[in-house]
Amino acid sequence: MLEQRIQQQFFESADLFYQVAEGLSRPVATAAQMLVDGITGGGRVLCCGQGLSALDASYMAALLIGRFEQDRPGLAAWSLDALVHGSLPQDAALARQVQTHGHPGDLLLVFDSQRAAWAAVLEAAQAQDMSVIALTGSQDDELRGLLRDTDVQIRVPHSRQPRVAEAHRLLAHCLCDAVDMQLLGTGE
Repeated sequence: MLEQRIQQQFFESADLFYQVAEGLSRPVATAAQMLVDGITGGGRVLCCGQGLSALDASYMAALLIGRFEQDRPGLAAWSLDALVHGSLPQDAALARQVQTHGHPGDLLLVFDSQRAAWAAVLEAAQAQDMSVIALTGSQDDELRGLLRDTDVQIRVPHSRQPRVAEAHRLLAHCLCDAVDMQLLGTGE
């Protein structure tokens, strides 16, 4: 019984990856090009998430600063910390950091697998003339309405948060691979 349940987790995750591969390839390619254009144009990538999605943001920033699979110079990225201002709600703390650190030409990379509040954060990014790439789940209709036409939403169509989070990790890898390929070549 337990082994079947564990196997079901693998099957459900694999099924999701197969189902979304074709549909997400275009927005991921667009987002990767936005990252390359921003980075080569002198912009920085501010990664953020709320709750457990903040860990995905930290992971993405670490991959950009450090490396993915190929050695390269570090890329200007960092993870914003929603817990920096303990007296503020997470969205207000992130908005304050975007207001403080964001500049025109920078990118805001949002990870949201849990339907967090994003209005203040996206308004701050828009006020700083930043582009936004949002990795979300299927439940994030509110966030979609806050994005501009020049922003990109990579929406994982699944109702379970663990599957969305797993897809976000894969999407982070896809973005890093695409950025490295454009900056360094294929590495083969």
